Amino acid sequence: MDTFWVSPQDGAGDLDGAAGACRVPTEHKRTKKTNLPDCLRPGRTRSMKLWLGLCLALLWVELQHGACQQVKRRKDAGENRIRLGGKRAKLRPAKPKHGGGKSQNLLTQVLDKGRFLRLGPVTTLAPGRSMKLRCKGNSIGWSYPSSLDTFNDSRLSVKPSDKYGQLVLTSPSAADTGRYSCWVVVCDGSECERDHERTYVSYVYFTDKDNLFVPSAIHVEIVYLRPDRPAVVPCRVTDPRAEVSLHREAPPEEIPANGTQVTYDPTRGFVLQKPRPEHQGVFYCKAVLKGTPQISTKYQLLYVEVPRGPPLAGLEASPESVRRGDDVNVTCSVLGEPEADVSFTWTYPGQGRRPAHTHTSWRLVNRGLSHTTRLSQSVLTLEDMETIDFGNYVCKAKNQEGETIVTTDIVSR
Repeated sequence: MDTFWVSPQDGAGDLDGAAGACRVPTEHKRTKKTNLPDCLRPGRTRSMKLWLGLCLALLWVELQHGACQQVKRRKDAGENRIRLGGKRAKLRPAKPKHGGGKSQNLLTQVLDKGRFLRLGPVTTLAPGRSMKLRCKGNSIGWSYPSSLDTFNDSRLSVKPSDKYGQLVLTSPSAADTGRYSCWVVVCDGSECERDHERTYVSYVYFTDKDNLFVPSAIHVEIVYLRPDRPAVVPCRVTDPRAEVSLHREAPPEEIPANGTQVTYDPTRGFVLQKPRPEHQGVFYCKAVLKGTPQISTKYQLLYVEVPRGPPLAGLEASPESVRRGDDVNVTCSVLGEPEADVSFTWTYPGQGRRPAHTHTSWRLVNRGLSHTTRLSQSVLTLEDMETIDFGNYVCKAKNQEGETIVTTDIVSR
């Protein structure tokens, strides 16, 4: 049997030396007088036992200290658990505040039994059932499809209140598909304006399998093509799942939507990004959804020659030379964009003292190379000219882009 001992004189760090000094031979002859190693003599044995007990006590203290540290760390990790009223409760961390982002949509649909549904950018509803929308705020403005305004539809009602604005549309149909929005109106004294940061929009589809296209009261709609801006063929659908294609009537061909020159948006229609003269003609759209294809209304695409800007006006008198007693027509003519309305204002010598008649009209004119423009005219007629009627005639033509003033002199011959 091998025996090891550590001598206090050797120290705790030199185990090899201690082992060598205290090794007892494994086998030895039993004699009456045994020569024991110094480390096994009775006096030193008692000292070693005391020293070993002290080391074990220190080791036990160190082990207890380490266990306490682990328990403390576990408590630190779960220190948000406290006792309330004898029960263990867990404190929830405060939710971070999100700043700088867009505010949440406050446009909601009122459902039955006091339930509400917050609307997203796109909403799909069944026709026939009344739609009731609410927007939070004490002063709310609304917008909705223009057809509801054009026909002064009695199915639509807007009701304000102290806490919200409400829009109600009874018996909606596929024709009511479109963009519905509300916004908070901010006032400073008597001046009020729309708060664009608190404007909420939802495009609402009223799906109708028998009317895949939003119905139109016009049999043929005119679409003007301009080289400096995109043009829209407005064949909107009532169901975003419908597959839609664009077709030319003559010669018959399909115009593919390639995602670059021609794109399709179900809320707008087909968009021609860079219109050209060859895009003119009569077009229609075709939609398919689980059944027979449906055809939209027709669209007449016309290329516009005159660019946007103030009216291009001219003024002439007929006849050019007159005498007292003659009748005179003074015509103010404007060439402009096909859909640009023009207003006329006249100033002439006998104004307010002599009777005069004005007649205003407009028509579309093809100016060659398939270019189309609008000719607007105002004719001032004076009968039985007198001396007071001779002088300078001024016509002021105005559109949304600006105004133009032209003059001419009528003298007696």
